[in-house]
Amino acid sequence: MDQIKRNIILPETLNIKLDDINKNKDIFLSLYEDMILGRQFEDMCAQMYYRGKMFGFVHLYNGQEAVSTGIIKALEPYDYVCSTYRDHVHALSKGVPARSVMAELFGKETGCSRGRGGSMHIFSAQHNFLGGFAFIGEGIPVSIGAAFQSVYQKHVLKKTDLLSVSVCFFGDGTTNNGQFFECLNMAVLWKLPVIFVVENNQWAIGMAHHRSTAYPEIHKKAKAFGLPGVEVDGMDVLAVRKVAQEAINRAREGEGPTLIEALTYRFRGHSLADPDELRSKEEKDAWLVRDPIKRLQRYLLKNSSVNADDLKNIELKIKSQVDDAVNFAISSPEPKVEELKHYLFA
Repeated sequence: MDQIKRNIILPETLNIKLDDINKNKDIFLSLYEDMILGRQFEDMCAQMYYRGKMFGFVHLYNGQEAVSTGIIKALEPYDYVCSTYRDHVHALSKGVPARSVMAELFGKETGCSRGRGGSMHIFSAQHNFLGGFAFIGEGIPVSIGAAFQSVYQKHVLKKTDLLSVSVCFFGDGTTNNGQFFECLNMAVLWKLPVIFVVENNQWAIGMAHHRSTAYPEIHKKAKAFGLPGVEVDGMDVLAVRKVAQEAINRAREGEGPTLIEALTYRFRGHSLADPDELRSKEEKDAWLVRDPIKRLQRYLLKNSSVNADDLKNIELKIKSQVDDAVNFAISSPEPKVEELKHYLFA
């Protein structure tokens, strides 16, 4: 609860003028569409899981959509994204088709990881989505590698392309692990074009963030390594997008990494197997009223030429897309037993 009171960027401080919103109406609607896709996709995953169509652990993203949309939709297609085990929505924001992600969750051959990865290992080389990683902090060194190759190609191989930016998502629980500190140090030392995004949803599985660390304000840890540390309201997509654009421009110009701490909240339990009995009703309710989708909806209806029909049409379009993804997954073939060892390196 204390996290809500911290000094975060609110919509009123963004100074977004009415004319700017209406000129860029399509951009704002695309942000809304991406968030709706993430929410409806995850709601459908819950339905399919409880109907026995998905197996294993499934970690949903409900409530955190403003972080994924705000960061990833500010990137270029040639930029890289690395995720955690809560990776479905990151993949969708990066452009991986809903059909491919849903089929992967069903364990089908048409999935983006050929049905071999499942919920925690979404991957798409075509979309520069470097994968979801089940182990805590595992994706941070991978992002460092992607950022390093971008610098290597420009300065050693003398390619004239713009630097590709790598974005690494991880939770608050990860920031007490060694990889986090080691990779921050390395990124600053080599001025790598990487953005570290801490999705601080207040809970590391069943451990409240303020109980697990001696220094709860994660963004301030950046100071020890000499990179900017930014705190942002992770329930406000416009605020997230603003700090993301600044960090991306800084990285692309060769000025090095940024650490962004997005204060957010997951509306469901840690996974669909979690009864979610550790968090108080008062805490959940305090965050539910700050639903990022409803906040953007209210903001657009009040401050732009966007009307309710525009938003309703988007919602209907996404519902059809998600239904299509489920039908595609159900009708797709299972991986063949004789191909069990395909895609193995050893």
